[in-house]
Amino acid sequence: MLAMVPAGLAYAADLVPVSPPPPAPPQWTIEIGAEMRALPRYQGSDRYGIFPFPLFDLRDAGTPPRFHGPRDGFGYALLDTATVKAGPVIQVELGRKVKNNPALAGLGDIGPTAEVGAFVDYWPTSWLRARVEVRQGFGGHAGVVADQFLDVIVPVTSQWTLSGGPRLTEATREANFPYFGIDQGQAVASGLPVYDPGGGLRSIGLGTQARYQWNAQWESHAFVEYSRLTDGIANSPIVSARGSADQAMFGVGATYSFNMPALW
Repeated sequence: MLAMVPAGLAYAADLVPVSPPPPAPPQWTIEIGAEMRALPRYQGSDRYGIFPFPLFDLRDAGTPPRFHGPRDGFGYALLDTATVKAGPVIQVELGRKVKNNPALAGLGDIGPTAEVGAFVDYWPTSWLRARVEVRQGFGGHAGVVADQFLDVIVPVTSQWTLSGGPRLTEATREANFPYFGIDQGQAVASGLPVYDPGGGLRSIGLGTQARYQWNAQWESHAFVEYSRLTDGIANSPIVSARGSADQAMFGVGATYSFNMPALW
């Protein structure tokens, strides 16, 4: 004989709330990679070398990859909106060694410099970015360097992206003199005249980059950057007599992206 369930109890069971599943823990997307860059052996040099360069980025999982220009420093956006991004930034200047560069005979070595400061990105539209970095040097120089970049970003297809635009760099005398100045002792040792480059506009230039997204994990890219040293910098005997005011940088690289649990 079948037992009958009272109708009221059946209705009550139907009304028992079902607990929603717990929210998925937040995740980050980590992007790591490397580039090989061909660039002048030191600032103002007419000789080139090939150097490895690490790449790293961190973003919320599910968000699109960020745009990075070839000359951008390593930065972290504490302010991150669709229009403005701003935060700390660091660049590393490798310095120079006389033993590797005969043109520097008598001018002395310069150690590496950590340039630490802040950046601001302004995106008036989704295809145009203006970026300013202002950095204080610690090490090989103790001056201030300011980079200004403007990039037009064009998604040619769902995988190909082209970008490029003008560049401008300014620097104080304290940032310029170690690389382009010649004091009395260096003049005697090198045979070059005493020279003070002063501060102000250091270079103007152009850059372009092509990026290909193979899949959600892998991308590769190539770029060309050109800058012309200006004013007191180009007139330095280190540049005019033993180097070149035309400075170029070429590079190819690739990155791999993966997700991990967010740490904060």
